[in-house]
Amino acid sequence: MAGITTHVLDTTSGRPGAGMRIDFSMMVDGSYKLIKTVVTNVDGRTDQMILKPEDTVVGEYELLFHVDDYFRKLGMNLPEPSFIGQVPVRFAVFDPKQHYHVPMLATPWSCATYRGS
Repeated sequence: MAGITTHVLDTTSGRPGAGMRIDFSMMVDGSYKLIKTVVTNVDGRTDQMILKPEDTVVGEYELLFHVDDYFRKLGMNLPEPSFIGQVPVRFAVFDPKQHYHVPMLATPWSCATYRGS
C-alpha cells in the first residue's frame, strides 16, 4: 500500500490521541500550501488516508499536529504559552510507490515521530 498515513498516541495516558487536529501541507513554489485539515478518530487515526496513493508524488510535505489544543481539550492545565504547541513534522516522499506512515507520540512535555510501516 502506498500513500501517506498517520496516527497519534497520547503517551500520557497510553491511549489513542482521539480528536487531535492535523494540518497537512505540501511544498509548492518554495512554501508550504495547506492541502487539508483532519481530526483523529477514536483510534487516534484519520478516517481517510492523508494522501491517497494515486495523489502522492515526489516532494516535501508537512503534518502540523496541534498538540497543545488537544491536551487543553482534555482539561489539562497547561502553562501559557504551552511548552509544546503545534508540532510540524516535515518529511520527503522520494518514492511514491512506497507507503509513508508518520505517527506522533505526544505528551504536553515531549513528542516523537518516526517512519512507521
